[in-house]
Amino acid sequence: MFVTTVGKADEETAVLAKRVAEELQVRYIARKKRSVHDIQIENGQEDCLVYGKKRMELYRYSEKEPFFFHPNLAMIRMKRLIRGESDPFLMAGDIKGGSSVLDCTLGLGSDAIVASFAVGAEGRIVALEGNPYLALLVKHGLKTWCDAEEKMIEAMRSIEVIHADHYEMLKAMPDNHFDVVYFDPMFEETINESHGIKGLTHFAEGKGLSMDIIGQAKRVARKRVVLKDHFRSTRFEEFDFNVQKRKTAKFHFGYISIS
Repeated sequence: MFVTTVGKADEETAVLAKRVAEELQVRYIARKKRSVHDIQIENGQEDCLVYGKKRMELYRYSEKEPFFFHPNLAMIRMKRLIRGESDPFLMAGDIKGGSSVLDCTLGLGSDAIVASFAVGAEGRIVALEGNPYLALLVKHGLKTWCDAEEKMIEAMRSIEVIHADHYEMLKAMPDNHFDVVYFDPMFEETINESHGIKGLTHFAEGKGLSMDIIGQAKRVARKRVVLKDHFRSTRFEEFDFNVQKRKTAKFHFGYISIS
């Protein structure tokens, strides 16, 4: 991995890109009017993070299109909530105003955004991401995205993004620290999704679940541990989740109630 800038970058953008490279402990390479692909060829066919003030992009060497943050699905879900409709994730976690949620698998941040919208100013959303590049990209997107209603922007801005291994973080947390602990691991079966989701699979952490991880989650959660997974996943039964089945959905939500 290396960092460069968008094509027409000013001096400030270049300085910020260099800081990002230092933070990630990777090389910074000046753009110098070259295409991203040409720079990748010249530098060992590595993946690349392109820094811009308004958007960051991750370029996998073998892909033509970049991966970037876009809250489109979260926006659709929040608009449904405004219309008075329900959301299966919020129902599974019994997430409402004032709730605190630990999202152990941030990914693109869609569920974290919806949860943040639901809990409001009195709640708290902490989102963990094991991949440093993905964590930085989504954190940057949450803090800079402006094309939305004020309430939706507030929901994005209030999410606390932390680059960390969720198992190590859970072990270090006190008992009953969050109302809800949430997992959205890589599915056991592939679902044909949008190009953005396909790009995510390369950068997202592929860490699975274990009895130890679920045990730590149950210790940290006050109310529920929630799992999102493929509708044919064996993990719901393996870890004793109550499954909210949806007839037409390719994935379900399950929960463990903490007594």
